[in-house]
Amino acid sequence: MTRDITRRSMLKTTAAIGAASALPMIPFAAEAGDDIIVGGLHDLSGFIDFAGIPMNQIMLMAIEEINAAGGLLGKKLKGAVYDPQTKMPLYSQFATQLALKDKASVVRGGITSASRETIRPILHRYKTLYFYNTLYEGGVCDRNEISLGTTPAQTVEKLVPYSMGLWGKKVYTIAADYNYGQITAAWVKRYVEQNGGEVVSTDFFPLDVTNFGPTISKIQSAKPDMVMSVLVGTGHLGFYNQWAAAGMKNEIPIASTTFGAAGAELEILKPEVANGILTCYGYYPSIDSPANKEWVAKVNKRYPDKTPLLSELSAFTWEGMMIWADAVRSAGSLDRMKLIEVMESGKTYDMPSGQCAIDPLTHHAIRDVYIADLQDKTYIIKKKFSQVQPADTQLVCNLKETPNANKHYEISLE
Repeated sequence: MTRDITRRSMLKTTAAIGAASALPMIPFAAEAGDDIIVGGLHDLSGFIDFAGIPMNQIMLMAIEEINAAGGLLGKKLKGAVYDPQTKMPLYSQFATQLALKDKASVVRGGITSASRETIRPILHRYKTLYFYNTLYEGGVCDRNEISLGTTPAQTVEKLVPYSMGLWGKKVYTIAADYNYGQITAAWVKRYVEQNGGEVVSTDFFPLDVTNFGPTISKIQSAKPDMVMSVLVGTGHLGFYNQWAAAGMKNEIPIASTTFGAAGAELEILKPEVANGILTCYGYYPSIDSPANKEWVAKVNKRYPDKTPLLSELSAFTWEGMMIWADAVRSAGSLDRMKLIEVMESGKTYDMPSGQCAIDPLTHHAIRDVYIADLQDKTYIIKKKFSQVQPADTQLVCNLKETPNANKHYEISLE
């Protein structure tokens, strides 16, 4: 059985193992035998560990639940968990080790687009099934990958017209200065213009920027009706504190498809800073459904002292485990192509997030998405959109026509 880990114990163990093997590997990692190996490549240290630690906790919890129900195909699951520390060489090293040495039946992990594009080609080459459970900019076309996170066509496309309808059509965009932020900002511009609005300016910020004073002054001068935030990471949370301190919180509202993505914002920011930010995701802990209430209760029971931050990332990690396990049962096999064929069949799954199916053309999720207003650390769901297609990725990917595709396309918005 797998066991819970804290960041402190994980780092301590990593140091001990590293002295012997230079591999930051958790002690319950896989060894050869009759167990079914489930690989995890989540950042358990580094600047996005706030996202990786909950994803890892939920993956291990899913393994425990499947094992408690008898395992799969008469075998137990065992987690092979590595900490890439948000370092690209380690993603590459550990993805290779999971495929060749650990012989994992499935691997899930990667948070940033850069980490995914390090992991994905390796697992494609070695024919090891890969689940990417994080929201991203869209465009991956690879039959070996299942992408459960939302894309801009599922969230930005819904949030932009909704927020413009509330606040007005003059938009100021602020975004992280890397692939995801740049591409998502371009989608914001497209959807704003399609809805008769104008993006008056778009400012990009490296992930280590913490001083937003000059930008706040620019926004004050531009006098937009709203700010669209595509900021990423704990460093960028400084914007929201500085925005409130400047007296702007009740002057110009904020909408975002990144704020709260991993849940850390609710832990770090005070309600007087975060209240009123409008977001759009495929999962919120406050979804009022029996499936979600049951799942949240399970998580709280399993981790009563260190409850994971519940967000798209952690919820979709759980859902990915359950979809994969269902495919194994349906196929009666661990054969990768048989599992892929089951998941391509169009089956709809009732999940904590709502209904979810795998689009056979793109291997992205067709799922319910929600718009929610944050109030006192609770997301108040304002609107639900059912079974939203990954329409952006569908523009560039058709795995029925090109089943051997292995590429991340940058979707042209011209």
